[in-house]
Amino acid sequence: MSSYKSVVRNAQKKMVEKGYGEQSALLYLLELTNKEAHNLYMEFEEEMPKDIEEAYEQGMQRLLKGEPLGHVLGFEWFYGYRFKVNEHVLIPRPETEELVANVLAAYDEFFGGKDIIAADIGTGSGAIAISVKKEEPRIHMLASDISEDAIHVAKENAKENGVEVSFLIGDMLQPLIDRDMKLDILISNPPYIPNEEEMEDSVVNYEPHVALFGGDDGLKFYRMIFENAHKILNEKAVLAFEMGYNQKEVLSEEAKKYFPDARIEVVKDMNGKNRMLFIYVNL
Repeated sequence: MSSYKSVVRNAQKKMVEKGYGEQSALLYLLELTNKEAHNLYMEFEEEMPKDIEEAYEQGMQRLLKGEPLGHVLGFEWFYGYRFKVNEHVLIPRPETEELVANVLAAYDEFFGGKDIIAADIGTGSGAIAISVKKEEPRIHMLASDISEDAIHVAKENAKENGVEVSFLIGDMLQPLIDRDMKLDILISNPPYIPNEEEMEDSVVNYEPHVALFGGDDGLKFYRMIFENAHKILNEKAVLAFEMGYNQKEVLSEEAKKYFPDARIEVVKDMNGKNRMLFIYVNL
């Protein structure tokens, strides 16, 4: 029998040898054992139960092949909530939690206390829409995606997290346009990676390309939203987007073409990178 420490250290060494970060080896064990880090460290010298060791080794084999931790576990934590993930949806990233936080701040500032309608365009796992709804029940939340498989995952996540979100299947804004819906807040984390940009194998091989790549310059889906947003926005509205850290100038210029009278702001993330675009219409 092996100790927790020896098993983890061996796994971390293999991850580094493969060119991956060692952090996933420990995170996987924490989730597998359902322990907090400080509790695990207190037991680090103790023997690891055989069933845990076997399950851990099986999962590590998948991690060593480059499979994302979220897929090995079958879920990812986002904004304090647990979301099912698989090959049909993009694994929600920690940076996107900041988009949710800033959307909630915008709601408080401009609509606080009111019942409003918001939509998450290209919802994937539903992480953004569900987190916003969990945090602010007065927001009636819609979510759309072109992928039926993604919507199926998102519906499961809404049920598991105990919130009501209206899910629509279709390309970008079209499901809302078809239903003549009007929004106070439009949220989207669209695919924004240029087609030719090189990505890590673990992303390219395991995550849906439809959720990653945004045309030759990465702005294809922003333009689709900008061009049609007037059809679904109320007179006073907020648009909130995640974006690539190097897209501030080009995306701001695109936004000005379609919203010449709006207030356009680029918001930095906690690492000081330009990662969010907010457009305030008639506010």
